[in-house]
Amino acid sequence: MTQKNGPEKTKKPAETREERLKSALKANMGRRKAQARARKAQEAQKD
Repeated sequence: MTQKNGPEKTKKPAETREERLKSALKANMGRRKAQARARKAQEAQKD
């Protein structure tokens, strides 16, 4: 029996690294924005 796999993803290591860095940066920015919103909401409650 032969298995028919879809087209194999043969990406260069630099490309996969770039994608990993991009997704990590996006997640980090999301966390930082959430923290900033939480701090702002906390300050608004104090007033």
